[in-house]
Amino acid sequence: MLKSMTGYGSHREQDAECSQIWEIKSVNAKQLSLKFRLPPLLSPWEPVWDQLVRRVAERGRVEITLNLQILRPDMLPLQLNGPALQAMLDQLERFAAERGSPFTPDCNQALRIPGLWQETSLPSESDLGSRLEAGLSQALEDWDASRTQEGQALRSDLLERLDRLARGHEELLTKTSSLAEEKLKRLRERMAELLAQQETQPDEQRLLQEMALLADKVDVSEELTRLRAHIDALEQHLSRGSAGGRKLDFLLQECFREINTCGNKAQDAEASRLVVDLKTELEKCREQVQNLE
Repeated sequence: MLKSMTGYGSHREQDAECSQIWEIKSVNAKQLSLKFRLPPLLSPWEPVWDQLVRRVAERGRVEITLNLQILRPDMLPLQLNGPALQAMLDQLERFAAERGSPFTPDCNQALRIPGLWQETSLPSESDLGSRLEAGLSQALEDWDASRTQEGQALRSDLLERLDRLARGHEELLTKTSSLAEEKLKRLRERMAELLAQQETQPDEQRLLQEMALLADKVDVSEELTRLRAHIDALEQHLSRGSAGGRKLDFLLQECFREINTCGNKAQDAEASRLVVDLKTELEKCREQVQNLE
């Protein structure tokens, strides 16, 4: 199923031990780029969750944020830097002894020194980590659903645009089918005028050769056949949802190539107008395809 690279998902959950709020945002990118915004204590879990996200996403720049509040004090992986505190107390005691002053340490003051407290990592086997992973999975489902919904909207829009491209292709085919004959007719008339002025007779063999070359130069039937095949392939892939953004973008590039060639070869004002209309519609298709994963 077609999915957009742009999406948003979230999951909120709270129990007696913790409150977790997951947020997932994504935008377009050529490759998959993941960025986690997690509390430092969850650093051991990032590689595990990285693989979890990669099972859902193929392309895009994805930012995953977790707002975590641990509600049970005994679950907080907080540790006092005992050696550092002991070293500070020993130096203060020596300083007091040198001055002959009494020294009575107040351990409550340690609460005011942030550097003495270290937040350790949450062990990878922690039950809390498993519950957070389940919360992430819920957020990923919500995010993936939003991408799927937008992908279907893009699919519908692209199918409508491809229908307009198919109609434009038929108009261009009708216009160019008689283009060679019209140009040859004008060429004959012009040559007849010039030769009449010179009072000479045309070399029919040479004239036929030149006309054959001109007919070949303005013939765009092969380009239009390939263009129709690319449009059909795009419609089939979109209808089945069997191709991602890269495949569709490649087919659109091939459409551009054939249409540009038609415009260059036809050398006709009406055909050029139709070519411009087709290229405009193709550009809109390509903008939409850039959003597909």
